[in-house]
Amino acid sequence: MSYRLGVDVGGTFTDLLLIDEETGRTYTAKVPSTPEDSAIGVINGVEKVCKDAGVDPKSINHVMHGTTIATNTILTGSGARVGLVTTEGYRDILQIARSFIPGGLGGWVIYNKSDNLAPLECTIEVPERIGAKGDEVRPLDEDKAREEIRSLKNRGVEAITICLINSFANPAHEIRLKEIVEQELPGIPVSISSEVIPEMQEYERAITTVANSYVRPYVSKYVRSLKRELDRRLGDVKLDILRSDGGLSTAEAAEAYPVNLLMSGPAGGVTGALWIAEKAGYKDLLTFDMGGTSTDVCLVEGGAAVTRRETTVGDVTVRAASIDVRTCGAGGGSIAHVPELTKALRVGPESAGAVPGPAAYPNGGEEPTVTDANVVLGYLPAEQKLGGDMVISKSSAETAVQKTADALGLSLKQAAEGIIKIVNENMFGALRLVSIEKGYDPRDFALVAFGGAGPLHANSIGILMQSWPIIIPPGPGVLCAYGDVTTRIRDEASKTFIRTFSDSSPQELISELETLAKNATEAMQAGRGDKVVDTLFQVDVRYHGQGLSLTVDANFDDIRKNGFATIGQAFDNLHEQLFTFRSDSEKEIVNLRAVVLGPVTDVAAEQIEQGSDDASEAIVSDHSIFYEGKDHAAKLYDRAKLRAGNKIHGPAVIMEMDSTTVILPDHTGEIDPLGNILIRPSNMN
Repeated sequence: MSYRLGVDVGGTFTDLLLIDEETGRTYTAKVPSTPEDSAIGVINGVEKVCKDAGVDPKSINHVMHGTTIATNTILTGSGARVGLVTTEGYRDILQIARSFIPGGLGGWVIYNKSDNLAPLECTIEVPERIGAKGDEVRPLDEDKAREEIRSLKNRGVEAITICLINSFANPAHEIRLKEIVEQELPGIPVSISSEVIPEMQEYERAITTVANSYVRPYVSKYVRSLKRELDRRLGDVKLDILRSDGGLSTAEAAEAYPVNLLMSGPAGGVTGALWIAEKAGYKDLLTFDMGGTSTDVCLVEGGAAVTRRETTVGDVTVRAASIDVRTCGAGGGSIAHVPELTKALRVGPESAGAVPGPAAYPNGGEEPTVTDANVVLGYLPAEQKLGGDMVISKSSAETAVQKTADALGLSLKQAAEGIIKIVNENMFGALRLVSIEKGYDPRDFALVAFGGAGPLHANSIGILMQSWPIIIPPGPGVLCAYGDVTTRIRDEASKTFIRTFSDSSPQELISELETLAKNATEAMQAGRGDKVVDTLFQVDVRYHGQGLSLTVDANFDDIRKNGFATIGQAFDNLHEQLFTFRSDSEKEIVNLRAVVLGPVTDVAAEQIEQGSDDASEAIVSDHSIFYEGKDHAAKLYDRAKLRAGNKIHGPAVIMEMDSTTVILPDHTGEIDPLGNILIRPSNMN
């Protein structure tokens, strides 16, 4: 037998999913994350899931891993000291940036700009110049370049970025400078912009390549350490890392281009939700991933997640493809507090995280959290054991939440419900960003809820969004690991190609895209020889004279038949959806892109045993929950005993190893053949 393992490292827990490649049978495990070294938590989880499944670890031949190490490196400002090499006259490129101040009018009054990822004192200029069309305007002065590069030796740089003006049109000077840096500063990793992101717009190219250098030493060290430890315990295992765009990257590519991993963790959840929902027959989705520290949401239309060409972490925005995930600081560990000045209840974004954790957890903290409020309300029963063995303390949760109740002058349960309602509104706001504010009606989408805390809040969020059904997949707490284990190897190549529609031809466009596809294929096959199964093409288009461009898909057969008409129509439609208007101005191509994909992971979805609509055999005990100001008699269910066709009438609480699902009064949950819980208002059933 052979197995593949999905591993997702979150802020509070590390989730693992082990799949038997022959039968599709799955085994899950959840262990505490180890922020001091994520690899420790991964290895702990591997040992636990293999022990629970009775599987020899050496039977695992492929590990797919979603990681937040690149994200956390930027958020915590703990990356490498980066040296930046620019064209003479462009030393201040990161300081000038886009001259944008976040916030409304007067935002500059309180805005404190973060330190640049490459300090000005570590930025040097070299005499050279490439023209916008790729012609050499000024030769590279190699002697002066060597002198400037040597000056970085005593500045403690740990990584080097080379970003020259117009290198997207001709990378010759950057390539030569890389050779000089490797001679003068051996052992220091070098990233050049013409390899990382060969597209126009100098600042975006610079910050993206600098971010790559900033996280590169840490990601490289982590990936190598993890690979070494996995090889020692599992044998010669294949390790792939999830990219921000939902594809997989080889370990080697992840080390070289870690800027593509900044949204690795959230992308896993979207990919897993898409996989399980598609098996159940749903292709238009809102994904709702609530963990211990934050909540990630995304919109999926027609079986494909909406993507964007930029990734934002903190106040750093880089040009790297990512699934359009929006994050808010609302999780099970979010701390509730009542400021003395306003006496108004606030929840988050501060979190108890994995250490010390919510008060209800063993060795937890003393501050009230969202998890503690769920315990007080009966949504997270004391009978539930998180991860199969973590005991919940109701008395500790009540002691913590009582602080909030006293500060507000409310009863214990009223205060707890207030905490839950506020955090629900925060998450509702994030879902609006990816749906209503993008021109989508959330009533046209199903809501897939997962993460350790997602199913606790899903019914309430569904009421706010009016998105039905709510889909609670099996093992919702480890669904991100499902995404890791069911995705595909992916790579891409791009270039700037500025032409108005009238100045180009369909054949020229196809020829350029074919070249990019060849480059992307060679990059993906380098080293391991992964097979390319599908190739997708994208074109960035704008109205002539406009700064903004939007990405649309391109198809060779359609281009040969209709020229640029379909691309133009798709751009007009998207522009009108986002900005409420379209223009008669001539359209202009800005960038071209080819995306190559490896084979589809063939993992079968397990079918569960068929039953009747009577779910009484899964009842554990009578229970009580507090909802809308009063107590309600409820039932407590064991999800493992539910069968396809069972109907559960709310109020009810359904327990499983990695999560807990709440069905509110006047709502009904139905179990489908895959074991998903489909929640709808009772009058819709």
